Amino acid sequence: PIPTRTFHEHRKGIKEMLGIDIECDRSKNVYYVKNPEALDKNKLAKWLLNKYSIPKDFATFNGLKDRVLLEEIPLGQAFLDPIMEAMLHNMELRIDYQQYKGEHMQTFHMQPYALKVFNRRWYLLGYLKEQEGLRIIALDRILHIDILKNYFELPNDFDANKYFANVVGIYINKDLPVTKVKIRAYGNQADYLRSTPLHKSQSEGRSKHGEFAEFTYRLCITPELVSQLLAMGDKLEVLEPEELRVNIKERLLSAIKYYVR
Repeated sequence: PIPTRTFHEHRKGIKEMLGIDIECDRSKNVYYVKNPEALDKNKLAKWLLNKYSIPKDFATFNGLKDRVLLEEIPLGQAFLDPIMEAMLHNMELRIDYQQYKGEHMQTFHMQPYALKVFNRRWYLLGYLKEQEGLRIIALDRILHIDILKNYFELPNDFDANKYFANVVGIYINKDLPVTKVKIRAYGNQADYLRSTPLHKSQSEGRSKHGEFAEFTYRLCITPELVSQLLAMGDKLEVLEPEELRVNIKERLLSAIKYYVR
């Protein structure tokens, strides 16, 4: 169990950041969410609850902690606290950073706008002063971080949901057009996509029960989208656009060479 002082600090932080009151029922000696309606009103709180599937009755969850297995995010979480503190007060960050392909460390200054999780990695979107534009960095490539006493104003028209609205993942390229993408999913992959849409623009078209279903999207064709489509393997066929269909075909044929030596 965590120290009592640490627990109460977290409890206070949850109330300040998410508006959720965690109180103690002295008669049962358990903690509970006093205002569960806040979970419906606060998108971030609701996301956290859904993401980790933690019941509102923390006593129940604690009793099953060894039998409820959560998907871990391996690296980068150590920097979440200072980043969120900087976001809360609109304070600039100085970041020491090393890319996967880069041998040398970079130091830059970023105004943190938003955090996003994708494929078990945390990403930070912010205004990078050295490049005078919005950039996305991976938290697991951060070596060190400092909160500076330089304040900034978050643009009034900034909306993180709108910023990522036309992509799967985190890759943003303003030169990429929003494109109609049509796929055919075979077997139970169709049911999986119905329950877990690839993108919020997903709409279902022609289908044949037990055999296939066709889905249409309007989004940008990014590396993450291609990876998601490839991950469905022989359960999926790209119908259009033709360039994407050819790309997926070539990638699959390229992979075969490792198995036919």
